[in-house]
Amino acid sequence: MGKQRIRNLGVPLEGQPGEWNAITDVPGVTVGHSTIIEGDGPRRTGRGPVRTGVTAIRPRGENAEPVLGAWYSLNGCGEMTGTIWLEESGLLLGPVMITNTYSVGVVRDAVIEWFTRKYRRIIGMPVVAETYDGILNDIGGFHVKAEHARQALESAATGPVAEGNVGGGTGMSCHEFKGGIGTSSRVLESERGGWTVGVLVQANYGQRKSLRVAGVPVGQEIIDLLPVINSGEISVDSSSIIVIVATDAPLLPNQLKALAQRVPLGIARVGGNGDIFSGDIFLAFSTQPLGEADKNNVRSVEMVDLPGLTPLFEATVQATEEAILNALAAAETMTGCDGNTIYAMPQDRLIDVLKKYKRFGEMPK
Repeated sequence: MGKQRIRNLGVPLEGQPGEWNAITDVPGVTVGHSTIIEGDGPRRTGRGPVRTGVTAIRPRGENAEPVLGAWYSLNGCGEMTGTIWLEESGLLLGPVMITNTYSVGVVRDAVIEWFTRKYRRIIGMPVVAETYDGILNDIGGFHVKAEHARQALESAATGPVAEGNVGGGTGMSCHEFKGGIGTSSRVLESERGGWTVGVLVQANYGQRKSLRVAGVPVGQEIIDLLPVINSGEISVDSSSIIVIVATDAPLLPNQLKALAQRVPLGIARVGGNGDIFSGDIFLAFSTQPLGEADKNNVRSVEMVDLPGLTPLFEATVQATEEAILNALAAAETMTGCDGNTIYAMPQDRLIDVLKKYKRFGEMPK
């Protein structure tokens, strides 16, 4: 049997996912990856080994119209470009890109060129976020090029989303297991609005001892399979996580910020502590139509009334938790520079631990 997503393993998780259990369950949202895996052996700066990539999230797919958005930083040892204008205007003007720490600039420039050529108008301030993959990847070799950003953008599609060692998550670790890209979604009951919330994470954070799955201290039970680090200046147990939240609920920017502020609760369920050298940066956007501005420059938009926010908060927490666990479940053991190796979380042993704590199977009704 091949690798299973976390829910399919029998891990009890709350909430009802969408068709693909992915951020693409939010109508219009598309995701694409460009993955670069080249070479083995000693690190030779500029030549590899290479374990990196780019992930693109397009809020309206081919439609380049802006969406309302907001961002929040739990701990700011990281970068997400374009956030000052996002805060000021409440508008997300283009795609959201995620890559490695040293490739933010080239990806940002590539998005500007791609957007202006494709849509023949200025994008403004592109949003590009990062986490550090320099343990496995020759990060100082600057292997991400403009073509990789374009590939991620052009390949963006709806439907199932590739997870684990793909795109920007290729060289990442999570709770000292192999990490990377993960995604999940929640669909609310009709009486709670019927909205969809989708989450995508690039998980590259956390200490093994803190890892919890469905409340079970898995990291204290699986204490072997720790990373083999022969070189590298930054520890794998204190890095970063980027989280993107999408919804079709009609939310204003201040409400979207409140959604982004609930992301840390989902991370905490898995064992994240917001370490001082962790870049925990989150963005939320709504795909609700903005309508045309009238002659007085007025647009009409809707907003969810306050009582309707709590179900959306719950969905965000649940989908964030599951997206991280899906990243862990999908990721494969990877060896990179100088034989540095990050092991995959063993699914058979995870099941054994859950059974030991009687937390295996469906959630009670």
